[in-house]
Amino acid sequence: MVPASAPSDAPRVTHWILAVLALHVAQTLLAPTIRYLLAGPGVVERLRLALGPRDVQPPLSAVGARAARALANLHEALPVFLTVALLHVAQRTASPSASHGAACFLVARVLYVPAYLSGVPGLRSLLWVASWIALASMLLALRA
Repeated sequence: MVPASAPSDAPRVTHWILAVLALHVAQTLLAPTIRYLLAGPGVVERLRLALGPRDVQPPLSAVGARAARALANLHEALPVFLTVALLHVAQRTASPSASHGAACFLVARVLYVPAYLSGVPGLRSLLWVASWIALASMLLALRA
């Protein structure tokens, strides 16, 4: 554990937390945007569907379904990231390695979305593994 007087990278980790939460907001909006604004013929009809009560939803395209699955995957990783990152901030143990781990997690998760949407074999899985390695490095930095 780092003494209270030692410098901490907690502000940097806090910035990474906010950036990951911004990614979550962007990903949350992605699938509905694909569903309503890119589905069906005609701009007027798409806008009518998007701005209406949404009682009847247009079908989700393959890309839209991938966006929804990418968001579901982020929902699985986000609690782990937030827990580890907030532990660093609360315990003032945030080191450069914790900050780098948080940055790598964000970069991997940002790249994960277009990799998943594009359907390139193996790329999505590689980025998923990279994000979990980043989480593991943050977790190991708690012990340092």
